[in-house]
Amino acid sequence: MPEKGEPSVPFDRVQRVPNGRARAAALAVVANAAYNPTAVVSFLSGGRLLAIGSGERLHKTVSCLGPRMESLILLLPPGEAASDSIPSSGRGSGNVVAFNAIPKSISGYLGKFSVILQGPKGEIGLDALTANTETCIDLVLDLSVPSVIAGKTYPHGYFAPGDNTEAFERALAEIPELVGEFQQPQYVRYDPDICAHARSGIEACTRCLDACSSGSIRGDGDRIQVDPHLCQGAGSCATACPTGALRYAYPSSSDLLETLKAMLRAYRNAGGREPPVLLFHDGGDGREQVERVASRMPDCVIPMQMEEVGSAGIEVWLAALAYGAARVLVLGSVQTTAAAREEIERQLSYAAALLQTLGYPPEGLGFVSGTGEDCLRGVLQDDKGRGLEIEPATFAAFDEKRTMIRLALDHLHRHAPQPRPLALLPTGAPFGEVWLNAESCTLCMACVSQCPGGALQAGDELPQLKFVEDSCVQCGLCARSCPENAIGPSPRYLFDQEQRRRIRVLKEEEPFRCILCGKPFATRSIIGNIMLRLQGTPMGGPDRMRLLKMCEDCRVRATHEQELQTFARHTEDSP
Repeated sequence: MPEKGEPSVPFDRVQRVPNGRARAAALAVVANAAYNPTAVVSFLSGGRLLAIGSGERLHKTVSCLGPRMESLILLLPPGEAASDSIPSSGRGSGNVVAFNAIPKSISGYLGKFSVILQGPKGEIGLDALTANTETCIDLVLDLSVPSVIAGKTYPHGYFAPGDNTEAFERALAEIPELVGEFQQPQYVRYDPDICAHARSGIEACTRCLDACSSGSIRGDGDRIQVDPHLCQGAGSCATACPTGALRYAYPSSSDLLETLKAMLRAYRNAGGREPPVLLFHDGGDGREQVERVASRMPDCVIPMQMEEVGSAGIEVWLAALAYGAARVLVLGSVQTTAAAREEIERQLSYAAALLQTLGYPPEGLGFVSGTGEDCLRGVLQDDKGRGLEIEPATFAAFDEKRTMIRLALDHLHRHAPQPRPLALLPTGAPFGEVWLNAESCTLCMACVSQCPGGALQAGDELPQLKFVEDSCVQCGLCARSCPENAIGPSPRYLFDQEQRRRIRVLKEEEPFRCILCGKPFATRSIIGNIMLRLQGTPMGGPDRMRLLKMCEDCRVRATHEQELQTFARHTEDSP
């Protein structure tokens, strides 16, 4: 890996070499890259298959899979005879059983599916019907339309071909291969300490839940839970996370960026003729698209295969540009989910706003989507002069999202054609300040107690509300927790590091001092608002108002003295 401070070679001074050699040098780095291993998730399937449907396709399912599976349970529509769907060869088989029932819900994954049926007296589990037969479902072939599990990203072991004959045939071929023990990487890691999902039951950030297409993420109080068996590695949750609480681990961003940095350096040292263009693509349909046009790609276009293109987010794109890429393009393919596409485009809008503020050309980042060669037509053209051409950065890569964004933007700002101090960002961007209605704010500090990043702070001994912009993730918890609706997020990015880290006082007041001991214990606005609200109520009497103006210690003593006086009067009045 290149070391920090290593001199770079400007593109206009490199030795000219035949087309193809520079890209080959870059791709050799990827081929030899060693990524830190991640944990694995295991699946155990015994070959117990549930098939839902009727008619000819269920008939074919029994014929093809009945002899090959450990057991085959059929769910037929109510009133339909098993003889209508089960071939005679399967009716007497001990491993094929049929029930008439309506499936209401299915949850789980390969080797561990749970099925709930709609019975005449309410919901029952499939295991209630199969108590003497089977207790666990490993695989599901759902031939119903619509499928029981909605959506297009199904858990491992669940097949829902719908009306697609080709998908049905493919399911019949794949299901017998899913018997045994299987493993997949644990794609994401979660750090609950910096999660901005919720505080004290107040929900704010749901970006990861909105971006997840597999249903593997759910809210769990103030935190989230990620089911690694349901996760299929799309990565859009980590891309969407504003704090970096969710991080992609296959590979980690630090491993990926160190590889990208070494790739770009190898390209330069091998005499790359033009500034390099990185093309991120997945290992399925995206790879096939790239391979079809690889021979016609300019030497400057360097394909970079990812597990899923949605796993590389704004920190990767900006750091790649800072490390010397002239352009970064993301290729969306058939396997790129709709949620991943939306998140990629959203994150690209944040990055584009930052780059355009600094005067960089809009072609520096782009999302290429579609099938066939047409979507790659622009990549096949000469990209000279359409991207960034700056001195490559040498900073180390860290597995910390916001740190990498800051390091990349600091470098891009130093070399910007039109450096400006401030970039206004679209709503939802993970950087910014807060607006405050000082007249409405009572300095109750509810926002301070909820802020996950410590951007909002209380004064040490004075009634103050302080703010550090560098720590703000724009989660909106401050707005949701403020009883006066006096505060809210405002997305932007300050390029000056000292200004971002400076502690700003948003509001301060003279403290309200205890009327007995003189100790400051609240603000005048808080005491004034409480007294105003209590006027005309049973709690607004003179004694109560007097207690309200005391600190906690004096209030306890005064209350105790009042109770003693009341007891004494009651004793004197007693016969």
